[in-house]
Amino acid sequence: MTLPAERKPWATAAQLAGRLGPMATIVESSEVSTLLDELTRMTGREDPYPRYRRLREISPIVRADDGALVITRHADCLAVSRDSRLGHIPSHMLDFVSPGWPDHPALKQLFTSILALNPPDHTRLRRLVNSSFTARRVQALGPRIAAMVDELLDRMSGEVDFVEAFAFPLPATVIGELLGIPEPDRAQFQGLVRDWTQVLETHAPEALAVADPAAVTIREYLAALVAERRRQPADDLISALVAAEEDGDKLTEDELLTMAGLLFIAGFETTTNLLANSVVALLHHPAQLALLREDPGLAPAATEELLRYDTPAQLLVRVAWDDVEVAGVPVSGGERIVAYLGAGNRDPERFAEPDRLELARADNAPLSFGGGIHYCLGAPLARLEAQIALPALVKRFPKLDFAGVPGRRDSLAIRGYTNLPIVAA
Repeated sequence: MTLPAERKPWATAAQLAGRLGPMATIVESSEVSTLLDELTRMTGREDPYPRYRRLREISPIVRADDGALVITRHADCLAVSRDSRLGHIPSHMLDFVSPGWPDHPALKQLFTSILALNPPDHTRLRRLVNSSFTARRVQALGPRIAAMVDELLDRMSGEVDFVEAFAFPLPATVIGELLGIPEPDRAQFQGLVRDWTQVLETHAPEALAVADPAAVTIREYLAALVAERRRQPADDLISALVAAEEDGDKLTEDELLTMAGLLFIAGFETTTNLLANSVVALLHHPAQLALLREDPGLAPAATEELLRYDTPAQLLVRVAWDDVEVAGVPVSGGERIVAYLGAGNRDPERFAEPDRLELARADNAPLSFGGGIHYCLGAPLARLEAQIALPALVKRFPKLDFAGVPGRRDSLAIRGYTNLPIVAA
């Protein structure tokens, strides 16, 4: 199924009105516009959850001023994430989102990765990567992650910025270990990844001016590493990707480098924000923090609950390939659907007392990593890092506390902190 070129997912509400069909159950109102507008600004991003709740009370599906359909109910968000009739914006329409994107290495490497591709290209690449990026390979990193956590905790004392001292360097080191980047080379990538990942939030010229050279530097390094692994394979993911083959099909050089670069930036992004969000949540709920300190075995359930309570990935965007039904209403091909995962994770129809943090909560599977064919490739690794890091942190520092006001990240889709001052004692 192919999305018609004339149906642009970013069309205005007026342009959409003529082809949406019966829309009586899709709510448009000044209150909806106000709530959605607040979510795009820091006033709403500081605490989006009351606004999600109010949107859900108004209607499970509302229309934004730009024509996008917004859903906030858990069942609908889950259905959208798994619906094969919905996908990413097709490549031939990306110029409407970011004109001239192929000329920007930072954007090109994202838009040509599985993060933005649709079947059949996505299916093929995912199959090849899955044969290398296995659960066994991730679990084998457990002892090394535990050692990295201890090394970072050893360096923390007194007042420190948790993001700078721990939440950012841990996934940086872990992804370097996974890919097979020599240890002396890893530190240089922290700044480069920070520069590149600016394009996850904005494509403004000033951001691209920093992100493009960072993306080029990372790709050039990975190209040299791939060449070395072709000559001399090692027990790492780069070597496995070089050797990956399914039914005679292999990754091209360009695909391999794009995949390695995506794993690099994705490996930083989710885990850094998961760790920082979790620490803030735990410090705001000292009884739950004490529970984790007393029972480290609670870590797997606690990680799921922390992902649910304040997820790093607040939304996903899909485009309808053809005329479909979403949240009980007809949606035309070319329509954009925005699923607020953060809202679905606080839906009282799915979770009892959803605004309460309960680390031992049963049946608390979050929406945070998406679903279906686009389920986050790095989810097992992010979970493992949190399961090891959080119990170790709270045990090492029995007087762990805030040392100042955390700096909120100014982002609609990604929830996290730019800095998090804590007392490590």
